[in-house]
Amino acid sequence: MTINEIQDRIIEEFSDIDDWMDRYAYIIDLGNALPPIDPAFKTTRYLIEGCQSRVWLNAELVDGRVQYTADSDAIIVKGIISLLIEVLNDHTPREILDADLYFIDRIGLSEHLSPTRSNGLLAMVKQMRMYALAFDQLNS
Repeated sequence: MTINEIQDRIIEEFSDIDDWMDRYAYIIDLGNALPPIDPAFKTTRYLIEGCQSRVWLNAELVDGRVQYTADSDAIIVKGIISLLIEVLNDHTPREILDADLYFIDRIGLSEHLSPTRSNGLLAMVKQMRMYALAFDQLNS
């Protein structure tokens, strides 16, 4: 699936959930389903700067595609990083760098997060793109 096809599927899934409390519950469920990160990556080196909560993110390049793993100590944030991983995981660095992550606005996530969580979301996206940029430059 392309990044846009995954985003469109997420938008459709969220369109079936009218109430924002139910949407938060769904996001929490997504976070609970996130595969655990290797404890070796739960160090300060892998912490994302700019997040109020602690978020650890690692990425590896496997067969030309970026594989992300992450964890957070906050349940909503863990769900948000899970959504980002669902969209960006297993794509090439160039696809990730060129992606327009429109699903964030279309599902209403931006407008339903506190300012600190919104800043954290931007920091997570930025870090995921930084990994992709580093991998893209390795391939150049």
